[in-house]
Amino acid sequence: MKLTLVTGLTGLVLLATIVELLRRRQLREKYGMLWLGLLFVVIPLSLFPRLLDGVADLLGVASGVSLVLFLGIVFLLLVCIHLSWEVSALEEETRTLAEEFALLRAEVEAERAERTQWAARHPDHTELVSRDG
Repeated sequence: MKLTLVTGLTGLVLLATIVELLRRRQLREKYGMLWLGLLFVVIPLSLFPRLLDGVADLLGVASGVSLVLFLGIVFLLLVCIHLSWEVSALEEETRTLAEEFALLRAEVEAERAERTQWAARHPDHTELVSRDG
């Protein structure tokens, strides 16, 4: 009975935390919905833990607890795979942006060098170069 109470209270605290993170925009909605969906499964199961025993029997699992642990591990593995995919996409985007920035910086430096050379050849028009550069 104590485990049921602790699980239910933990689920409610996590629910409040997720809602607050969403409200402050510190957690993206797609991840918030994932965790809220999980909590809407966990909280009722904490109130009625015997519900899983019937499902476990149908699947041939020894107990509802074993089923929960297995599903929890599968869920966490899927989250890890998804986050790895997100990190890979962000690394690629960062690399692309760094390359584009380097090209733009090179263009700006070439333009400055060209203006400096032009100003050296035309000393009577240096106010145009200094105003733009």
